[in-house]
Amino acid sequence: MTTPFYTGGCQCGAVRFHVEGALGDASVCHCRMCQKASGNFYLPLVSVRQARLTWTRGEPKRFRSSNHGYRGFCGDCGTPLTYEAPDGVALTIAAFDDPAGIAPRIQWGIEAKLPYVDAISDLPGEETMADQDAASFLADLVSYQHPDHDTDAWPPEREP
Repeated sequence: MTTPFYTGGCQCGAVRFHVEGALGDASVCHCRMCQKASGNFYLPLVSVRQARLTWTRGEPKRFRSSNHGYRGFCGDCGTPLTYEAPDGVALTIAAFDDPAGIAPRIQWGIEAKLPYVDAISDLPGEETMADQDAASFLADLVSYQHPDHDTDAWPPEREP
């Protein structure tokens, strides 16, 4: 049996990580602290306390969000990366290079869940290029986001 291995990092590529071993519980937290830390409706996290987490490029900056926890983020692009508590570290699910297989199993902090979150899946959905008003903007869009894999050819040359 092979040991599970995962990679991931921030949007700009300044911080990258490897995780060796089984991931723990995956969850979504709706608490107000997680909303603020992610700038979003909720924060999807997965525990890595039973696995080996290695920062392979850079390291997150940390903000002490409470007397019991820290939030790790990229100091260059701001991508939220960790929630660190006395019982271990959790990584943000979307920071993984392949987040599709890391499905949350429980929701926490539901007392702060925003009232419209459960209805989001009922909203109409369109692919990005279907937005005709943004078509010309999107047609020549060049992403400077780090690719979802490690590479030595990063970062690309950027215009000043």
